[in-house]
Amino acid sequence: MIIQLKQEISSGQKETLIQKVTGLGYTVTEVKTQVGNYLIGIGKKAFDIRKIGALDGIQDIHIVSDEYKLVSKKWKVKPTRIDLGDGIAIQDGEMAIITGPCSIESEEQIVKVINHMKENNLTMMRGGVFKPRSSPYAFRGLGMDGLKLWYRLAKAAGIKIVTEVMQVSQIEEMYDYVDVFQVGARNTQNFNLLDELGKVDKAVLIKRGISGTIEELLQSAEYVFSGGNEKLILCERGIRTYEKASRNTLDLNAVPILKSKSHLPVVVDPSHGIGIREFVPQMALAGVMAGADGIIYESHENPDKAYSDGQQTLNFAQSSLLADQIRKTFAMRKTFDLL
Repeated sequence: MIIQLKQEISSGQKETLIQKVTGLGYTVTEVKTQVGNYLIGIGKKAFDIRKIGALDGIQDIHIVSDEYKLVSKKWKVKPTRIDLGDGIAIQDGEMAIITGPCSIESEEQIVKVINHMKENNLTMMRGGVFKPRSSPYAFRGLGMDGLKLWYRLAKAAGIKIVTEVMQVSQIEEMYDYVDVFQVGARNTQNFNLLDELGKVDKAVLIKRGISGTIEELLQSAEYVFSGGNEKLILCERGIRTYEKASRNTLDLNAVPILKSKSHLPVVVDPSHGIGIREFVPQMALAGVMAGADGIIYESHENPDKAYSDGQQTLNFAQSSLLADQIRKTFAMRKTFDLL
């Protein structure tokens, strides 16, 4: 169960409530976030919620059968809106477009990507400064120096930064230069990292694990939420299957399923999802029609010279066309939503 506490609840009222819930055979965990204060009760014994619903200090009480409680739609029907400031948000009923290179490579590259984004009215830029690579000899990012340079240029242009954090020790030094912390597919079940991201007041985008299930993705989000951070975004980026014709298998089934199970916004990454440049636009538009709240894809002035993932990266002309197609497809989707 989830018990929403009133802001003005006293310590005595809270203790009485905890004792009452514990007496019903439930274990209780208190969760404080940027938005509210909750008690999470875990147990299987059936009881009449009126026994505790009338106690002082309770704002509301919800019975949630899902293993993931706080990210479940069963208690919070209204979709969560992720406000990044300056009128930029990721939310249900709108279409966020996030683009940029796989890796941040140089000041010249950053400027060119930002100019491309401004020409197309795009305000959220993805890119990696700490890169998890399969080979230890591959380019692994510019690190903090690259992030600080990127932040200075992006802030001047009014563009928000989405970038991957790989380990707990990086969170504090990255904090002032990031708008959205990305948890990559390899770290989706790095529970120490998820716990620490629960302590920050920044949005966190969690990618689905390489072979992760939908429920495992939701449980990963639950870790962050239960740590105190409600600013969460779920990302379907393809999973590893026995199919070898594409880099991954983009599971578009996950989009409507996640939207039905959780109040959190869902974005789709077609670049990693299929891994083949010429097919990225089709999968992006399929993601829009599947019900995604945003699309995150890779773009670069010259993908064939990109330091990483060039085979799945669009050039600027392709990116401009796709951004326009995403908006038009989303407008068409909204007409279907009204039926």
